[in-house]
This record gives sequence, structure tokens and C-alpha cells, in this order.
Amino acid sequence: MARLLDQAVKEGEMKIKWKDGQTFVVRPEQKKGSPLAVGGPDIGLTTDEIVAFIREGRKEF
Repeated sequence: MARLLDQAVKEGEMKIKWKDGQTFVVRPEQKKGSPLAVGGPDIGLTTDEIVAFIREGRKEF
């Protein structure tokens, strides 16, 4: 079963045909959400601290 599922992931789907002619398709379920939605690193700063750093950097120009 694990090999079947691995193959379905690789190829997008797997077809299983029984002796009586019935055909079944196994395909991986699509992931929900954007592939670009990734968590950010925990840098130990609050939003206010980050905004303060940005404002401070902009003052120099």
C-alpha cells in the first residue's frame, strides 16, 4: 500500500485494474493554501520594535 501511495505522489495518480475490469484511481489530495504562505523566523522582536528600526533607518536619508 505504501508503494502505491508513493507512486501516486510521484506520478500524480495510480490506476488499479481488477480482474473483472473495474478500474480505480488513487491520487493525492491537493494541499490547501498557498505554497508561498510560509512562516517567518522567530527573531525575538515585536512589531513595534521592527517598525521603530525601519523609521530610524529612514531618518538617516
